[in-house]
Formats: sequence, structure tokens, C-alpha cells
Amino acid sequence: MHIIGYIRVSTEEQERSGLGVEAQQTAIEAECERRGCTLELIADLGRSGKEVNPELRRGLDLLAGGQADGLMVSKLDRLARSVRHASAIINDAQERGWNLIVLDNALDLSTPGGRAMANMLATFAELERDLISTRTKEALAARARRGEPNGRRSAIPAGLLRRIVLSRDAGASFSRIARELTHEGQLSPTGLSRWQESTVRRAYASAARAGV
Repeated sequence: MHIIGYIRVSTEEQERSGLGVEAQQTAIEAECERRGCTLELIADLGRSGKEVNPELRRGLDLLAGGQADGLMVSKLDRLARSVRHASAIINDAQERGWNLIVLDNALDLSTPGGRAMANMLATFAELERDLISTRTKEALAARARRGEPNGRRSAIPAGLLRRIVLSRDAGASFSRIARELTHEGQLSPTGLSRWQESTVRRAYASAARAGV
């Protein structure tokens, strides 16, 4: 089994010391040796975990292309800073059939316990989405009471959003548009290469409300 080991430290962590990198690498190498896996290390140094960084993006592309069997990180916050973001990567792994191993919380999609942990994270991601939605609705209602406009910018570039609208209006299904965007290598709002039908549907509805 060929594993991609991912290491990330923020600018502040990197400036404080290089021990964070060394500790992550040591943990990943030890686990791969224990499992008898070949290892390919990639690293995003001086990067935050708020988005899919360049080396992580490359690793996910390798996994999507079948050039590796799994992704290993020492801690979940090295992979992503939000539960929602981590859940999106887990969902991508499950749909594409590659393994994700997070050493600090026993998340291993090849084991029943690891899959149960993934399900828990998915539940928390749903809770996070609900809380964000509630806060957003409350904020929009407050702006409306003050007579302020409630327009919000989409995370999808305007040109791509317009393309989704035109394709849908021309009769393409949401699932077909999602497949086309995935095939073309367009990144989704969460930074993943695979588009979900639900993402396209939400984007179209948002564009319709905004009159795009």
C-alpha cells in the first residue's frame, strides 16, 4: 500500500520552531513502517489550514487518479481547521475509495471504528452548518430590520456561477453539471476537485436569488 503523508505548519508555528514538522514526520514514518506501507511525504510549510493548500491539493489529485492508496496525517487540524472542511475530504475519500488515516483520533476509514469516527465528524459538520445557517439568518434579519441590503458574494467565481446558470437553463441536470465541472478540474467551493449535485443545486438557487 502506498501512502501519502501530509505535513502542515502555519507561519507562526514554523517561526517558533521546526519541531512541529519533525514530530509530524516522525509519527507518520513510524506508523507507515508498522503497517509495512511505502510512504511519499508532502508538506505545506507556513500555510494555514483554512483552505486546501497547494501540496494537499496535489496529494488529493494523486489519490483521485489512483496513484496512491491513502492519506495519513498526524492530527486532524493538520488536514483542516474546520469540521466541515475535514468532513468534505472524508466524504471525497469514501466516494473515491481511498483511505484516510488520522493518527491522533484513531480515524482510519479501513476499520469499523475509524468509519464510526468519520460518521461522528459528519454529524458535527452538519451541526456546524446548521449553526452557521442560523447565525447567517439572524444576521440577515437584523440587516433587513435596519434597512440594509442583504446581498452576499458567492464562494464560486462569477464566471463559473454564470456558466452553471446557463447550463441549467439550457436543460442540463444538476448531476450532469457536477460531472462536467469535476471532469474539467474546476475546484468546488470547499477546494475539492469533485463537485456534488447538491453543491451545484445550491449555487444555482443562490444565483437565481441574486439575479445572476
